Amino acid sequence: MPPAATPAPAYHPRRPARSAFVDVRGLRYHLLEWGDRSLATPERPTVVMVHGWMDVGASFQFVVDALGEDRHIIAPDWRGFGLTPGPGTDAYWFPDYLGDLDGLLDACGLQQPIDLVGHSMGGNVVMVYAGLRPQRIRTLVNLEGFGMPATQPAEAPARLAGWLDELKKPGRLKDYDSLNAVAQRMQANNPRLTNERARWLAAHWASQGESGRWTLRGDPAHKRSNPMLYRKEEVMACWAAITAPTLVIEAEIDETRAWWGDRYPRSEFAQRLQVVPRARRETVAAAGHMLHHDQPERVAALLQAFWGQGA
Repeated sequence: MPPAATPAPAYHPRRPARSAFVDVRGLRYHLLEWGDRSLATPERPTVVMVHGWMDVGASFQFVVDALGEDRHIIAPDWRGFGLTPGPGTDAYWFPDYLGDLDGLLDACGLQQPIDLVGHSMGGNVVMVYAGLRPQRIRTLVNLEGFGMPATQPAEAPARLAGWLDELKKPGRLKDYDSLNAVAQRMQANNPRLTNERARWLAAHWASQGESGRWTLRGDPAHKRSNPMLYRKEEVMACWAAITAPTLVIEAEIDETRAWWGDRYPRSEFAQRLQVVPRARRETVAAAGHMLHHDQPERVAALLQAFWGQGA
């Protein structure tokens, strides 16, 4: 019988992060911090990076390592993800992320304008937030945060009824027999994720329970449908109030079609983006939705060039 394959070595960060907790809106918020606060200046302010759905702040480690300069960077775990506890609710509401981000900046003493970066769901959060608090943002970067397909009021009854049905079902996340199995599942979702990066991320995405099995660090309530319709016109009004220079970075491989089909093509996103006064787009080749995992060096180069123009 051939010997079992040796697991690939885990990734070794070039710039290790420090773990910290701050109190935000009744929750003990976990965040990772790179660099020293003394590095922050008006021309090179603190960078705040916020992750997407079913992700964690550590997801930005590869980009941080690829940056050619030391910056003070903070990446929190959103409520109910990673090491930030959930609020004990059976549903999550988008405005809470806005309130959490605002409270997080206060709790971290970040009163000067920051360079704000968000991926996917986090990209949607930062786009709205930048229109609500334009004075707090020096530059804005949106990684694959496209918003959602437009909805009609007539969709509300079915959406709400479906949500009521979901509330009757206990929430549960799939568990795994090993950390290596978690890494393999991540690579099944994203075949461009390397073995070493997958193994490193798995240790941040999952934790081992008393049974010995591994479960993703996320509140199962995140899996429930959002009962509220996406109100495109309200979101566009917030986008139109953005004053910071805005960079939208998209992946060459369009994986959104698997989610929405033809209901929300990239061409419609381009039309929506026209309301943002100072926005431009860049595309990262050989990357999918998790472009900060697939091509962190390219993402880091785009960030640095954009930040240098931010003043």
